[in-house]
Amino acid sequence: MRLYNFFRSGTSHRLRIALNLKGIQYDYVAVDLRTEEHLGTAFKAVNPQQLVPALMDGDLTLIQSPAIIEWLEERHPAPPLLPSDPDDRAHVRAMAAIVGCDIHPINNRRILEYLRKQLGHDEAAVLDWCATWIRAGFDALETLLAQDTRRGRFCFGNAPGLAEVYLIPQVESARRFNVDLTPYPNILAIDATCAELDAFRRAAPGAQPDAPK
Repeated sequence: MRLYNFFRSGTSHRLRIALNLKGIQYDYVAVDLRTEEHLGTAFKAVNPQQLVPALMDGDLTLIQSPAIIEWLEERHPAPPLLPSDPDDRAHVRAMAAIVGCDIHPINNRRILEYLRKQLGHDEAAVLDWCATWIRAGFDALETLLAQDTRRGRFCFGNAPGLAEVYLIPQVESARRFNVDLTPYPNILAIDATCAELDAFRRAAPGAQPDAPK
């Protein structure tokens, strides 16, 4: 497998975590968003949408991190990223969707570049935009975590899964955008627990070959 990604991309980060949790080896192909390499013709031939990540497995090219993660779960079911019970699966998917649907899409690079370049917002306004939507999502997620009396050390149970795949990159992003995380003790505890695991450490932005050294 070849993973086209960028070290600081949240969607790339989540896919690296999923691959690592499942013990799947892949070749790392860096696509530099800082130089807009993703907008060039070479990468457009890989992903017509010109976004990272993209995963190539033989002749198959997969795009969109939710679809790729679902494919991984179906093709490589062990260890699972979702619980076996349908009700529990819906709960975990909802926690992941808070990040994947309601926070990340409106805080990703192309949105922020539009705020800066087309709308003329300064960096303080851009950071306030990011913090607003991160706090809205984290407020809800923190409440769900606090209410779950069955929860173990992770978002659900005692093993990392789909919720952590989405959450941990968003915590990383929140720190980069200078969001105060002290109101979210459960989220911080889960982040600290994940930081102890090799799958998460190896997926971290700073551990990637294209990260600044």
